[in-house]
Amino acid sequence: MIKFARAYPRQSLTMLFALITAGLVEGIGLTALLPLLQKAIDLPTGTTADTTTANIADNFICSALAHMGIPVTIGSLLMVILFGAILRSLLILIADRKVGFTVAHVTTDLRLALLRALLSTRWGYFLNQQVGSMANAAGTEVMRAAGAYLYAAIALAMAIQVLAYFIVALLVSWQTTLLFMSIGSIILIFLHRMVNTARRAGSKQTRLLQSLLARLSDSLQSLKAFKAMGRENLADELLSSDTMKLNKALRKQVTSKAFLRGAQEPLMMLLVITGLYLMLVTMGMDLPKVMVLSFLMARMLNEAGKVQRKYQEMSACESAYWSLQDKINKALEHSEPQGGDIPASLERGITLDRVDFGYGDRLILKNVSLEIPSRTFTSIIGPSGSGKTTLVDLITGLFQPVKGRVLIDGTPLPEIALRSWRHMIGYVPQDTILLHDSIFENVTLGEPSWTQADVEKALKGAGAWDFVCEMPEGMQTIVGERGSKVSGGQRQRIAIARALIHRPQLLILDEATSALDPQTEAEICQTLKNLRGSLTILAISHQTALVEVSDRVFRISDGGVTLTSSPVAYNETEHHQ
Repeated sequence: MIKFARAYPRQSLTMLFALITAGLVEGIGLTALLPLLQKAIDLPTGTTADTTTANIADNFICSALAHMGIPVTIGSLLMVILFGAILRSLLILIADRKVGFTVAHVTTDLRLALLRALLSTRWGYFLNQQVGSMANAAGTEVMRAAGAYLYAAIALAMAIQVLAYFIVALLVSWQTTLLFMSIGSIILIFLHRMVNTARRAGSKQTRLLQSLLARLSDSLQSLKAFKAMGRENLADELLSSDTMKLNKALRKQVTSKAFLRGAQEPLMMLLVITGLYLMLVTMGMDLPKVMVLSFLMARMLNEAGKVQRKYQEMSACESAYWSLQDKINKALEHSEPQGGDIPASLERGITLDRVDFGYGDRLILKNVSLEIPSRTFTSIIGPSGSGKTTLVDLITGLFQPVKGRVLIDGTPLPEIALRSWRHMIGYVPQDTILLHDSIFENVTLGEPSWTQADVEKALKGAGAWDFVCEMPEGMQTIVGERGSKVSGGQRQRIAIARALIHRPQLLILDEATSALDPQTEAEICQTLKNLRGSLTILAISHQTALVEVSDRVFRISDGGVTLTSSPVAYNETEHHQ
């Protein structure tokens, strides 16, 4: 609650003010009960000699009515109670509305904070994160964290009501009030172990949900392979194990919640009945005072029990908030540097100057130097794992060299505004994953400023316009999950259109034709050949067709890079090998 209050000070103060005022108004209304009961049984106010503790409550309300010129009658006292109830309801409505708005605000803020922190991380850090775990954090953990705030706010509201009852009860009889509140507190402390049980169960749920949804995400992405080999039972076994563990944690939470409620009510009722007997028989109190105190004690202990139950629910959800905060903080610790303030340009070309890069003690690239002139078509070839994609990641700024420099038009990349450089890049990955949406949305990625004319131009540039026109709904055709309703070549062309729509100056293709048949590959190569000269093209490939349309070819082997004099020389070398 302290963390939330600091994050949302205005909303929290408004809510707290409304709750406190509602509690005070209800307290004033309750003080009218004592003189009302005295009049109802024809006991005049102030008949006893003790005018301190015994008559503070009724004297207060009677004096206030007299000061306003209102006669102290049963009708006027009933109006005080009614007015207090109405005003309290309005104030509680304001507080509840503020709580509801703040919970929605908290949910949105937490989700955006996580997404922005993840999107701003270094690429190396992001690679180590499980997609399913992050999806769980953005969904389940955010909702449970906001729920923790809601339960805490409700507990606070009820605690203020308990305080109002307590103050009024003190005015009626402070000795009796302190005695029974002490006993009630002992009961709540005794039952607190159920709160701790719920907290432990909630923490276990948080851990298990992370594991379950991470496994679920991985399994669903590999489901086709599992089913093709008849091994989907392996995924079922893994997911079932985590699900059963989660079910066990949920049962513990439900059991602790049910036990707390089931034990609270009879114990509190026993305390009220015992108190009623002692006040009437042992202490010999007046009936009006006994009735008021019994009412106050019952309400006070009931609300105190609700406070504990809401606190228990908050404790069960609290771990999700701290888990979420941990993910956000770690992501922020690994934020990606945004480079310098020099605007990016690509008029002359890209240079790698004696670059070393590796993971840990293992160097992948060693003393690599190469130049990629502007508006040329360059291919990078080499065996799997030789560092082809890593070299591209260095050029895009996803990784930083251990040694050496990456220069764009002669300017070191760290001195260039990174976002401005990346805005100049169109990227087509090997594994083209399309959104389960229309071709239009897959090309624009939701950018509202691009029109159908812009998409048409990009599709024509990618050689995709002909097959899109043949589809029933044109560019509004839904491509299915991961683009399953279109062919591999069509997916690649749509991905190229996505890369071309913002008119990049550098187009990067990472093994973009490796999974295509020769005819489709040849068609895409012709498309790329048509683009040559209008922008710089950098392709990672081991395919002959793509290399043949390149202006220059670099080979990566054993961490070093060599320039093959021409595509023809490359083909002769490959044939000899």
